Amino acid sequence: MRLLVSACAMAVLALSAGASEPAGVADAVILSDGLPRSLSDYGFFKDASAWQPNDRVVPYSLNTPLFTDYAEKYRFIYVPEGQQAKANGDGMIDFPVGSALIKSFGYEIDGKPRLLETRVLLHRADGWLALPYVWNEEQTEAVLKVAGARIPVTFIDPSGKKRSISYGVPNKNQCKECHALSDAVVPVGPKARNLTHDGQLAEFAKLGLIDQEPKIEYRVPVWGETGAPLDDRARGYLDVNCAHCHNINGSASNSGLFLTYEENMPVRIGINKRPVAAGRGSGTHDFDIAPGDPDASIMIYRLNSLDPGISMPEVGRSIVHDEGVALLSRWIAEME
Repeated sequence: MRLLVSACAMAVLALSAGASEPAGVADAVILSDGLPRSLSDYGFFKDASAWQPNDRVVPYSLNTPLFTDYAEKYRFIYVPEGQQAKANGDGMIDFPVGSALIKSFGYEIDGKPRLLETRVLLHRADGWLALPYVWNEEQTEAVLKVAGARIPVTFIDPSGKKRSISYGVPNKNQCKECHALSDAVVPVGPKARNLTHDGQLAEFAKLGLIDQEPKIEYRVPVWGETGAPLDDRARGYLDVNCAHCHNINGSASNSGLFLTYEENMPVRIGINKRPVAAGRGSGTHDFDIAPGDPDASIMIYRLNSLDPGISMPEVGRSIVHDEGVALLSRWIAEME
């Protein structure tokens, strides 16, 4: 599916290159003080089922994406006509006021992709606003669900296993748990170092979406890319799945566990680090990462748990990411 999305993305990018003005995106809605009731109010898509983006609504994909119960994700960036985002090296792209990030979640069911929700991040004059929209059965509209929702879904995971889950759409306040930095809502996904495949950054610059193609000192590898070093893949996985909270300014800063890709102090990424507050979340284990022993590591214990008081991440999953746990377990097992 990832290759298909990338191919579609490049096709749309090529078509968008000739566009001279936005066609249908409602800038006034993005910038307004209100909470639009329907996804279609924004005009991000040409079709009601949200598969054909409007001009300047550009698809993108990440080297390593956040795990969300094996959901497929379809990501788009919108930057208003006459403006550009600023690419500042490896880190987060700086989007101007009036921009939007759109991410739809869904599964392939009975051979067809089906959307469950679409989340939007709107950059308004007073900062970023995160809103969740839930799709109807007919797949013709997604409506605002400030309180979130639970959606029963059955799908086949990448290993061929049939899964039945109660998929969780976060409420408006839960969005802040991942998207908060120093108490302000911010984007967390589109870091330049995680956008390096398929020539995306060069294409963004060509389209005028960003001011320049940034020089990348180190890229986040595809976590399942077996040819890449194990340490790089594990650190990339942690950067994407954990570091939005576990960073020096994030909501988990008081833990002393900092999992950003650029962190280089072993104890700060958990190696032989005791938890700040021992409790149920640590089980009977002493260290966040016990080198050579994944089964004795709090990190693996929490990633393997579905108990709301123990599991990590705290929101965004209702099942264990088996492949992610296997990757991190191997990484810890090979530590000396």
